[in-house]
Amino acid sequence: MGIVRLSEDRYPGSASMRVETASIVVPTDGKGTYEITDRIAAAVRQSGVTRGVVTVFVRHTSCSLILMENADSTARRDLEKFFERLVPEDTSYFEHTAEGGDDSTSHIRSVLTRSSEVIPIANGQLQLGTWQGIFLFEHRRAPHRRQITVSVMGDSSA
Repeated sequence: MGIVRLSEDRYPGSASMRVETASIVVPTDGKGTYEITDRIAAAVRQSGVTRGVVTVFVRHTSCSLILMENADSTARRDLEKFFERLVPEDTSYFEHTAEGGDDSTSHIRSVLTRSSEVIPIANGQLQLGTWQGIFLFEHRRAPHRRQITVSVMGDSSA
C-alpha cells in the first residue's frame, strides 16, 4: 500500500520549515497488531524533513496505535491476551452491541490505548528506541481498512 500525499505547506520567512500530511491505509485481517513503522518512516523520508516531529493519527474508534516491542512477537501476543482478559467480549452488561459482541469492547480498548503518537525526527530518521515499533492495534474481529493520517513537521535543510 502506498502513501498518498494530502498537503504540503511552507511557512513564510522560513525557507526550510515545512509541514506535509499523508494518508496511509492499513488493511487488517481482524484482531491483532500490525506493524506500520516502515510506512511511517517512508512518509518521513518523502517529506524531506530532517529535524522535527511526525504525528501519526488513526481515524477510527475501534482500533488504536501503540509503540511496542518489535523484535519478539510474543510481547505483542501477551498484550493481545491481556486485553482479552481486561475487556472481554460478549459481556452481558454492555449495551452498545449493534455491530456484534466486539462492538463496545473495541471502543473501550481504543480508549484505554491511544489514537495518536508523536515521534521525534533527527537526521531524517524516526528516533525510536532499539526495539520500538509503531503498530496499529486492531480491536475488531472482522477485517477492516484503517485510515491513518501522518503529519510531518520540521526543518528540511541539511
